[in-house]
Amino acid sequence: MSRRLLAASLALLAGGCAVGPNYKRPSVPVPPTWREMPAAEAESLANTPWWELFDDPQLQELIRIALQENKDLKIAIERVEEARARYGFTKADLWPQVDASATAGGLRFNSGSLIHTPEGEAATSTATETSIYALSADVSWEIDFFGRIRRATEAQRALFLGTQEARRSVVLTLVADVARAYFELRAFDLQLEIARRTLASRRESLQLARDRFEGGITPETDFRQAEAELHRVEAIVADLEAAVAQKENELSVLLGRNPGPILRGRSVTEQKQPAAVPAGLPSQLLERRPDVLAAEQVLAARTANIGQAKALLFPRISLTGSFGFNSTDFDTLFDGPSKAWNIIGNLLQPIFNAGKNRRRVEMTESQQRQTLYEYERTILQAFRETDDALVVYRKTGEQRLSQGARVAAERKVLELAEMRYRGGVAAYLEVLDAQRSLFGSELDETQTIGRNLVSLVQLYKALGGGWPAAPEAAATPAGTTPQTP
Repeated sequence: MSRRLLAASLALLAGGCAVGPNYKRPSVPVPPTWREMPAAEAESLANTPWWELFDDPQLQELIRIALQENKDLKIAIERVEEARARYGFTKADLWPQVDASATAGGLRFNSGSLIHTPEGEAATSTATETSIYALSADVSWEIDFFGRIRRATEAQRALFLGTQEARRSVVLTLVADVARAYFELRAFDLQLEIARRTLASRRESLQLARDRFEGGITPETDFRQAEAELHRVEAIVADLEAAVAQKENELSVLLGRNPGPILRGRSVTEQKQPAAVPAGLPSQLLERRPDVLAAEQVLAARTANIGQAKALLFPRISLTGSFGFNSTDFDTLFDGPSKAWNIIGNLLQPIFNAGKNRRRVEMTESQQRQTLYEYERTILQAFRETDDALVVYRKTGEQRLSQGARVAAERKVLELAEMRYRGGVAAYLEVLDAQRSLFGSELDETQTIGRNLVSLVQLYKALGGGWPAAPEAAATPAGTTPQTP
């Protein structure tokens, strides 16, 4: 009966109350809809997997490589493993610790005495040798009556979950960065193509101006203006070639390899875009964006730390016990008289420490409030990024249409100017202005197309879409069907 009573008492003590507040998600004001979308739709662009949104086989392959080889993602994965180990390390304190020890050896000591002789006193010594053999199992257990260890475990579990969300955030950022850099690279490619085509056209114009000047038809000014325009375009070509190389280097680092050339797929004008961009409800960001979820887990950990600090104000109860055998003769080590055991209970109650424990509680409460404000700031930033991305995507789409119409008009202007110049009714300056305007408008149109695609990527990221459950799930070989996370 006594053993059952002891077991029941231990179970009661182990299941004691945990002091401190339990975590509850704080309520935050959420806008009913997005400013750029009067009627928010429940479905969101973020529900589309990245391998469906970015419908360029070469871009998909680059993203798969990045999800396998990117160094930042590898670091994030290892941080998850570290947090998992920390959680298990802390949780282990909830259970008794059992150690086994064995001792075997010999002792030799001398015992001396003084004897009286006619000649005086003399010292004698006797050597004694003995053997020692011991085998024991030791048990120690802190009974978590006030929840100190449980709150510490709760905090580590929240941090572990937070690192998982941080890994998802790295995956999302990586997918977005690869897509952004790829679209920017393709935009530079098209600008470079336009610039080289323009350069060839400028050489023809320069030759025409030279022939007309040498033939005495036009003044030297026209020839020199054409020459200057040629060199201006040459400088632009060199600048764009440098931009292409730098963007390839950026993509190479994202792919986890040394700088080098990048294979291309579809041109920037051939990239497909969704017909409609539903953004979903703002409240969905609280469940979708990994940075918001990670900030919430840190808040949960800080809340648990308050309980851990408060538990130090109360007694700490622990049990230690030992069972084993001790003997000076190995042959009798396991005989009944060699058996030894003990069980000891210990209670430690803080009495005076100059308010250190209470200050610790105040520190954790302040840290929890700071983390709460950081969580609220993260949510506000998420709302802002999404609204900004919606605005930019919509407006760059409008600019894309306007820039296309502008290019068409500038081509017509150049065509008319060249006809007037060849007919001798217009100066070369008119042709030169038309050439410059067309070249600038073509570059502007390409830049706008690139910005429109990049804004789609930023919107996708702001909505919290584009990550798989695990990086290996995202790195699906070509020709297979990935599973939607």
